Amino acid sequence: MEALILFSADTTSLLEPSLYTVKAILILDNDGDRLFAKYYDDTYPSVKEQKAFEKNIFNKTHRTDSEIALLEGLTVVYKSSIDLYFYVIGSSYENELMLMAVLNCLFDSLSQMLRKNVEKRALLENMEGLFLAVDEIVDGGVILESDPQQVVHRVALRGEDVPLTEQTVSQVLQSAKEQIKWSLLR
Repeated sequence: MEALILFSADTTSLLEPSLYTVKAILILDNDGDRLFAKYYDDTYPSVKEQKAFEKNIFNKTHRTDSEIALLEGLTVVYKSSIDLYFYVIGSSYENELMLMAVLNCLFDSLSQMLRKNVEKRALLENMEGLFLAVDEIVDGGVILESDPQQVVHRVALRGEDVPLTEQTVSQVLQSAKEQIKWSLLR
C-alpha cells in the first residue's frame, strides 16, 4: 500500500507520512451492547469512555441507511446484518475508501467463515475466528489485508501445522497438552 501524505491546515508544511490506519473496530448487537471491540489508540482510554462512545455511535447510526458518519472528529464507516452492527473507525483525515475496504473485508471474511450466517449467535460461537480475522486484517491499527479470501485462508491454517511463531496462545497450549499426553502414555 502507498503511504498517505497529509498537509497541515496552513498547507505549507507536510505532516509525517503514514500508513493507512484504523482507530477501532467494533461489533455491537441490536441493542447497542458490545460483542467485540478493539481500540488501537488512546482516544478513549477507559472502558467507561469506550462504552459511552459505542452507545453514541449506535444511537446515531442504527436507524439510518447510510454507510458513513463523522462523529466526535472521527470517520465512522458501518454496516448492519440481521442483529449485528459492524463499525470501523478512523481519524477524520483517514481515507474513507480504505476504512470501507477494512469493513467489507471483515464482513465478507466472517460471512465465509460462518457460512453466510452472520448473526449474533453464530458469531458468539466462533469468537476465536473473529479474533484471528481481525488480527489478520489490522495489526496495531495498521491495515494489513483487505482481501477476504486471504483472511479466511490464514484463519483456516490454525487447524493445520502452523509454525510456533504464527500460532495463537490457545493453539500452543493445546499442542503442548497433546505432546505431554503422548509422552505420558509411552
